[in-house]
Amino acid sequence: MSIKSLHDSNGATLDLSITLKKNVLANYLGQGWRVLMSLAFVPMYIKYLGIEAYGLIGLFAMLQVSLNILDMGMKPTLGREMARFTGGAHHKQSIWNLLRSIEIISICVALLLAIGIWVISDWLATDWIQVEKLSVELVAHTFAIMGVVAALQFLESIYSSTIVGLQKQVTYNVVASLMVTVRCLGALGVLVWFSPTISAFFLWQGLISLVTVAFFAVVVYRVLPLPPHPAHFSMDALKSIWRYAAGMIGITSLGVLLTQTDKLLLSRLLSLETFGYYALASVVAGSLYMLTGPVTAAFFPRFTELLTKGDDIGLRRSYHQGAQLVTVLMGSAAVILIVYADKLIQLWTGDLYLTEQVAPLVSVLALGTLLNGLMWIPSQMQLAHGWTSLGVIINSVTVLVFIPAILWIVPQYGAIGAAWIWVALNAGYVFIGIHFMYHRILCNEKWVWYFVDILFPLISASITAMACQFIMPDQPGLISGIFMVLMSSLAVVVVTCLSAPLIRKQLISFLSCYFYHD
Repeated sequence: MSIKSLHDSNGATLDLSITLKKNVLANYLGQGWRVLMSLAFVPMYIKYLGIEAYGLIGLFAMLQVSLNILDMGMKPTLGREMARFTGGAHHKQSIWNLLRSIEIISICVALLLAIGIWVISDWLATDWIQVEKLSVELVAHTFAIMGVVAALQFLESIYSSTIVGLQKQVTYNVVASLMVTVRCLGALGVLVWFSPTISAFFLWQGLISLVTVAFFAVVVYRVLPLPPHPAHFSMDALKSIWRYAAGMIGITSLGVLLTQTDKLLLSRLLSLETFGYYALASVVAGSLYMLTGPVTAAFFPRFTELLTKGDDIGLRRSYHQGAQLVTVLMGSAAVILIVYADKLIQLWTGDLYLTEQVAPLVSVLALGTLLNGLMWIPSQMQLAHGWTSLGVIINSVTVLVFIPAILWIVPQYGAIGAAWIWVALNAGYVFIGIHFMYHRILCNEKWVWYFVDILFPLISASITAMACQFIMPDQPGLISGIFMVLMSSLAVVVVTCLSAPLIRKQLISFLSCYFYHD
């Protein structure tokens, strides 16, 4: 498809729908605030807890992601079915029966999860991780609390997926942002005024998770139209989604292995303190997902709705809009993080030694995360088509290479070796795996995606960032350093926007309406 075909017959730029615009904006504001809250308090957590205890927080983050395996494909499937419900593919009774069935299963899984982690908490503290400063008893107790928090957040994800699938993402972001603010501020208050221990930190996390689950459940029950009859557990409802859910189990399980195996093995192979540095770098690089997650969260139900309605032109248009939006937002931020990692970490933490340990890892992990993020829109398009087998096959092949590579490289090269494996893994997706998708769906869109949606904007961003880096002094002061990084970031974002045709036209249209509206 040519760029010209991405415009309507009258030559006007085709805009995103009002709902999609609203959801994308709400997702960015909401997730941006949540990431800001999480990152802002990390230096304070390290100050009161120490880097070794922060390693346990990194392990919990890994556990959270790993829980996606336990949902048996229910969370993404539920979100998809809610989106199909908005497109007319379900009636009220069937969608409520599906929700109730998944609720019952999720509660059972959450209970087993909490009990299971409590049972093995002593083994984890003594035989898995390498503790140097913290007591084994404290670590074991913390693991037991982690299990309860993880179980509650598992339940929370079921309701949040429902809200997002219903495209009520403004409501979701308001509630989620409120709760993360209370979570972070309260955690710092607990450490400062009550108990500067990792177990106290997680006790507060558990309390807030319980309140969050209740909030989201209330939202779902108010937003979803009531059925004509009371909802009940239904095997028929589960059978109707089993094929898609089974595919999602494969994709999710393999995806978790690929994204969390490095952290799992590093937690075993390295000391907890060294793992804490890697976990911190992962948090910083992972913040880039804040810039792609809101886009994919808004575009996936949109893709599903357009497919349900048979609107192929609108589907292709939305695909390129989403891909360019990810490149402009996540791509420009990733380039800034790669080029300015040392300056950003130093300005953020004020700790030179911490910066020396973390900045090299951040640059490499940010590159891998960028490559991973570029695949999110294509992946959402595959899932909207109900095509899960491609992800399963590609991830299966990758796992066969990835895990042995970790076991071989990490003992020799440490954490930085694991970071470079993450880059190589995602480069394989972008340059090899994507060709299989375009052979079957969106057959004429591959080179537009490569060159127009991705390559041109990223080259422009990289050249701009390196030019700004060249003229920036090596050791700027705090205020001047912040100012220079902000100005450089602004220049990168502007150039990247101008290099993406659909985003550029959208931006010009917006500015024209703003400045010349009568």
